[in-house]
Amino acid sequence: MDCNEARPLLDANADHELPAPDAQRVQQHIDSCDACRHESENLHALSASLRAQPYHRAPDALRARILAALPEGDTAAHEPIEAARGATQPRPKRSRLGDWLNSWRRPQGAMGLSGGGVGTAATIGQGWLVALVVALGAAAVGVTMSLHRPAQVGPFADELVESHVRAQMSGHDIDVISTDRHTVKPWFNGRIDYSPPVEDLAANGFPLEGGRLDYIAHQRVAVLVYRYQKHVIDVYVFPEARSGNAGREAVAGPSVAQTREGYSLAHWSAQGMTWWAVTDAAPDALSGLEKSLKDRLAGGSEQTEGG
Repeated sequence: MDCNEARPLLDANADHELPAPDAQRVQQHIDSCDACRHESENLHALSASLRAQPYHRAPDALRARILAALPEGDTAAHEPIEAARGATQPRPKRSRLGDWLNSWRRPQGAMGLSGGGVGTAATIGQGWLVALVVALGAAAVGVTMSLHRPAQVGPFADELVESHVRAQMSGHDIDVISTDRHTVKPWFNGRIDYSPPVEDLAANGFPLEGGRLDYIAHQRVAVLVYRYQKHVIDVYVFPEARSGNAGREAVAGPSVAQTREGYSLAHWSAQGMTWWAVTDAAPDALSGLEKSLKDRLAGGSEQTEGG
């Protein structure tokens, strides 16, 4: 295994996602290659840093909203007690889960325990309460984020943003530096089993910086690296026939601009390929790149100038 084969697999190897035979081959290459070993160490450090980030307890107000939204439980067992207490107002209905949660918050004497047993039971109860509230809070936050996420942003788009950020952080965002498009296009030969259209759009304000290989949706993908002013634009190109879920997200018709965590994304189809672009520039930059690229391809540059 050489660097070209190993680099697209380093991220999956760092996350322990490769089958054992592939992981062994990648590790053997890492052990013998200083550049790939350095990149692998960076990926492991990034992964460890993300896992070390602190978690925060959900606030009481969120807990109250979650309990209020749960299905109402059977409150018949509580009505005789309320009547015996001379309650003038009906007892609010609560879910069974709500009753269970609140049972842990009763005074120690009400639990019918004494001595060390009371302290132990109260401590265990509070621990379970904290754990359950945190779990419910995390679930509620996840549902809220999913509900507010734009419908177009699917797992594949998330993976592209992660790929773009990872490339910028690693300092290995370009495998082949462009002198012109005839340098980049032949570089992909033998490294992937398709030939991506490559255009230098410097005249339109989008100079071609180079290209690289990446590993997206379990396949090797060609990435064309453009620059717009001080911003990098990664353009992922692969055949429509093999796009799978990515192709279903890149629906036919006008391209769809979207944002994810401060990054702009756009996708379109042209020349039998699916194109995805990611950048930290404004969405207008991607619209300009798409138009320039489509105009150049429609003009027959690939066919008239050769590949």
